[in-house]
Amino acid sequence: MAKTFMQRLAGFIPRRFRRDAALVTVVRLTGPIGFSTPLTPGMTLASSAKTLERAFSVKQAKAVAIIINSPGGSPVQSHLIHQRIRSLADEHKKKVLVFVEDVAASGGYMIATAGDEIFVDPSSIAGSIGVVSASFGFHKLLAKIGIDRRVYTAGEKKMMLDPFQPEDADDVKRLKAAQKEIHALFISLVKERRGKKLKAPDKTLFSGEFWTGADSEKLGLVDGIGELRGTLRSKYGKNVMIKLISPPSGWFGRKVPGIGQEFAGDWAATLISSLEARSLWARYGL
Repeated sequence: MAKTFMQRLAGFIPRRFRRDAALVTVVRLTGPIGFSTPLTPGMTLASSAKTLERAFSVKQAKAVAIIINSPGGSPVQSHLIHQRIRSLADEHKKKVLVFVEDVAASGGYMIATAGDEIFVDPSSIAGSIGVVSASFGFHKLLAKIGIDRRVYTAGEKKMMLDPFQPEDADDVKRLKAAQKEIHALFISLVKERRGKKLKAPDKTLFSGEFWTGADSEKLGLVDGIGELRGTLRSKYGKNVMIKLISPPSGWFGRKVPGIGQEFAGDWAATLISSLEARSLWARYGL
């Protein structure tokens, strides 16, 4: 069928001015959650809030796509970011599409559930709906090398779970109680967001296990297999415009990881934070 003059003319108009070209803004959320030092910035609400607000405030955008690549981390920061995404989505009345790259596990999956739909690669990792706390016990080492550690506190439990003290059964019991409460909140959030899409018993879904993208789709943890460009083209047409919203830049063009961070940091804390972050990625073979 021959094209009309207006149809032919439309081909010369930049896509951003064409009514048939839908716009979708894109935000990347990557890295361990809450493990933040000046040299190893992690994902926090402070580091992501401005970028999310910019993405949702684009009036002509049909939806906001969020790319997630995170092995998890702080449950508090995960929940805060989740809440901010849902708040902005409701405020601006925009659909949220989440795309998982390598992994959206634990807190990363909590953030992913803020999406109205979640898409993964067949080899992505998703799930790990649980709570973990890890530490070391150094008290035998101190005794072996003859170091006398002196700590003075006010408060009977101020030294609870101190790695330089022998493990106390009551302290472990308190920790497990807190973990159980956080786990229950995580489960409640997943059920609220995924609802009837979930296709497996609680014992399976909420055991802390993680799955490939293909298996997580079968379990109802995600909605489908798909990458960002192809999925957006199928939903909004081949002329869809994809606009990446980048974080604001700081000194020398460096991306600003958060608010109020100082460049000079505690090198020991930075090293420990880096090792902890590395261990999170390694858990999923990355």
